[in-house]
Amino acid sequence: MASHSIAIIVGSIREGSLNRKVARMMCGAVPDFDCRIIEIADLPLYDPDLDKETPEPWARFRREVAGVDGVLFVTPEYNRSIPAALKNAIDVGSRPYGKSVFAKKPAAIVTASPGALGGFGANHHLRQCCVFLDMPVMQQPEAYLGHISDDKFGDDGQVTDEGLSKLLHSLGHAFADWVKLIRAGREALAPDAAGSSGS
Repeated sequence: MASHSIAIIVGSIREGSLNRKVARMMCGAVPDFDCRIIEIADLPLYDPDLDKETPEPWARFRREVAGVDGVLFVTPEYNRSIPAALKNAIDVGSRPYGKSVFAKKPAAIVTASPGALGGFGANHHLRQCCVFLDMPVMQQPEAYLGHISDDKFGDDGQVTDEGLSKLLHSLGHAFADWVKLIRAGREALAPDAAGSSGS
């Protein structure tokens, strides 16, 4: 039985996304993680007026993210930043103000690209968002995956490149350790917090 539930949010919404394949392989390397991709393509653009009668795709997204132990962001880079669909998902999940579903959840950021830089710009823009979202983000190992292409995957989506396979397994286990560390720290602090409130 999985001990931790993980939301995978993929920045690319195209069919056959390389980043979606990367996400599945990375999270699949950790047997005690229950990972599921949270879809973002159907989310209407964030408009505060719509929160008066919350669109069902927003409610579904917020509900699914709120129920997990950690979030894995895997995204390409568009114009040295994150894709619009991913930014919209972040805006939807972080509102209404004070009710963000992202707050305090441990996260990891992986960017993958056919180019040599591996989405470096998007990776760091997303990190800036996570600071405001109050998400503790795994700092090491950093994950800028360059030269990612379809020929590194088989028809079934499995990685065929041995080097990439080892890297994704390593990243998956590092993220697992990060989630467990953050959760263990919170559990250790809980009794102290309870004691302080009663003094």
